[in-house]
Amino acid sequence: MKSTTAISLLLFLSLLSPSLSDRCNPNDKKVLLRIKQALNNPYLLASWNPANDCCDWYNVDCDLTTNRIIALTIFSAGPIYLALSLHFFSQLKNLTFLDLSFNDLTGSIPSSLSKLTNLDAIHLDRNKLTGPIPNSFGEFTGQVPDLYLSHNQLTGSIPKTLGDLNFTVIDVSRNMLSGDISFMFGSNKTIQIVDFSRNKFQFDLSKVVFPQSLTSLDLNHNKIYGSLPVGLTTLDLQYLNVSYNRLCGHIPTGGKLQSFDQTSYFHNRCLCGAPLPDCK
Repeated sequence: MKSTTAISLLLFLSLLSPSLSDRCNPNDKKVLLRIKQALNNPYLLASWNPANDCCDWYNVDCDLTTNRIIALTIFSAGPIYLALSLHFFSQLKNLTFLDLSFNDLTGSIPSSLSKLTNLDAIHLDRNKLTGPIPNSFGEFTGQVPDLYLSHNQLTGSIPKTLGDLNFTVIDVSRNMLSGDISFMFGSNKTIQIVDFSRNKFQFDLSKVVFPQSLTSLDLNHNKIYGSLPVGLTTLDLQYLNVSYNRLCGHIPTGGKLQSFDQTSYFHNRCLCGAPLPDCK
């Protein structure tokens, strides 16, 4: 009889306080609900009901051991006309993946995102973000995240602090960034995929030393001058595009440079040699 009463009491309490059985960390849950409110409660986040365990919400992943929020994907949530000056995201200290791409987010990139030291990847691409890339993005103290900032309206130069980090992937294409980005390369780097295309970058390519790890390089539609360095012939490139720049000289022979077609090289000032027409 006593055991039956105890069981009934536990069931009653669980109905009164469903949060007692929640796996989700209560602080993480509070942050997520603040994010939902700040984003004007988009339909994509309809499952974010405070009465339910946030580890069961859509667009959220919890660590199986700690039950802390480790991934947040608010992807193509519809017209969210909101400045991304939110500090809420940086309060999710255990995030390893953040995807806010394909929205209408406006404003500048919050520097506080660099406080997320466990990030493996951050996607802010295909929004309407303006202003510079924060200097703090060169201060990630843990894992250096793959950085996707393409298809925005970012301006200014790449912070020098980013050159101190070893990115694996960085994509800042289709912005209005300018200046010299040669410091992002170097023989000691481990970067693999680089997309700096469709900006206003201007520097001498002939002086750049590329890391052996590089497999994809897209620099098209900039103001890059000089010649193609011979060091490119030593790389195992799977993709290359230097078209629509101000390059001159002979395309070095060897490696994979002749395996790419003319579209990888055309519309430069005076670049020549296979696969382009012979030099005169």
